[in-house]
Amino acid sequence: MSVDHLNELLLICSLVLLIAVAAVRVSSRSGLPSLLIYLGIGVAMGQDGPGGVVFDNAQLTQLLGYAALVVILAEGGLGTKWKEIRPALPRAASLSTVGVALSVGITAAGAHYLAGLDWRQALLIGAVVSSTDAAAVFSVLRSVPLPARLTGILEAESGFNDAPVVILVVAFSTAGPVEHWYLLLGTIALELAIGAAIGLAIGWLGAYAMRHVALPASGLYPIAVMAIAVSAYALGALAHGSGFLAVYLAAVILGNAKLPHSPATRGFAEGLGWIGQIGMFVLLGLLVTPHNLLDDIVPALLIGMILTIVARPVSVFAALLPWRMPWREKTLLSWAGLRGAVPIVLATIPMVTDVPGSERVFNIVFVLVVIYTFIQGPTLPWLARRLRLGDGEEAADLGIESAPLERLRGHLLSTTIGQASRMHGVEVGELRMPAGAAVTLVVRDGTSFVPAPTTVLRRGDELLVVATDPVRDAAERRLQAVSQGGKLAGWLGIHGSAGRRPGSH
Repeated sequence: MSVDHLNELLLICSLVLLIAVAAVRVSSRSGLPSLLIYLGIGVAMGQDGPGGVVFDNAQLTQLLGYAALVVILAEGGLGTKWKEIRPALPRAASLSTVGVALSVGITAAGAHYLAGLDWRQALLIGAVVSSTDAAAVFSVLRSVPLPARLTGILEAESGFNDAPVVILVVAFSTAGPVEHWYLLLGTIALELAIGAAIGLAIGWLGAYAMRHVALPASGLYPIAVMAIAVSAYALGALAHGSGFLAVYLAAVILGNAKLPHSPATRGFAEGLGWIGQIGMFVLLGLLVTPHNLLDDIVPALLIGMILTIVARPVSVFAALLPWRMPWREKTLLSWAGLRGAVPIVLATIPMVTDVPGSERVFNIVFVLVVIYTFIQGPTLPWLARRLRLGDGEEAADLGIESAPLERLRGHLLSTTIGQASRMHGVEVGELRMPAGAAVTLVVRDGTSFVPAPTTVLRRGDELLVVATDPVRDAAERRLQAVSQGGKLAGWLGIHGSAGRRPGSH
């Protein structure tokens, strides 16, 4: 690749990202799942679209899809609240094991007897589509105000069920018949145990290290946290365990450990998660050939109907039988089993191993995911309201660290009073901050408090200042001026870079 080719590639990638970011806004207003828009971008860039790009590398798609899924699971784990998923763990574990087994069996039987697929293809499709998609679930739960107990079950299930499904798909994709099903169950249990142990260990050790190691720059903390989470996946996979379960559990521990600069870490992880989703969906859209999908639309509709109306509800009600849950909650969980890019990525596994009929399996899964995501995603809020399970505005993800400031076009500034700063001994009211800016919190000796106008500032204090967008720069300049010249900085002609005029208010 030459530099000119690199320049063209960078231009194309940046334009795709900008279009995808704009698509998020469109999808949030229309209720259309953003993943469908990303898939559409990929299809439009492909050989049947105006882009005309010919791409058929299933192995590369699988590898990049795995990498994107690792990032998505890490981002989802960092944003998962432990107090919400802790009560849901037994239910989520049952859905991810018993529920997956029932869903695979019922869907495979329907694919064989109703859609006419042979048993290997039917089992592959049953396994591939039985995993709820972490990206789709996390995305929808950001905007659907569900009760915390249901949100916890869905989040934990989507984080757990990828592991057994991957094992099943790999087993069904190997040459020859699948023998000794009890050994397969033992393999699944062993890999889940190894992945859970490694994920918990890496998460705990990583959280301990991040709390006790002072890094020289705040921007290094998000990078370190993501590196720890990804290392959990790698170590889990290398130990022949479930890397997906390991990265999710490690990220959950890190996200709930009250690490330094945790809001910045979550923001960084969320950005990486969006890039992973966009790249994965666009790449999958590129891989598919639309004119080859026509013959598989009817089988996809039949199998999707079996999965959505029969397999998912039966698996949910059966897996949750030991717990007394209202039928309305089980009904919503049945409809909230969203599919997304994960099933499509898993459908590339038999393509890479040259399983006979694997291209048809991929096409059926692609059509199924697109159609039923289009149906389930927008109707989930409506169903929640009909079942009277909405939890009001409080259940939605409000983004406490940033969303209110964004709506007010505000900024949160942080500064520490150094040993040589002349801000020492100055009262908060004597800072004379511009209108629209205020010192909202002082952290002193590890204790935080809301200051009064007469509060005297000391060396080592950390100030948190909220400033609206028009006066942000003026507030920053005023803090610099007082730090250099004390409370009389304006009258002494010391203005920081460009301080306030003497006598201004």
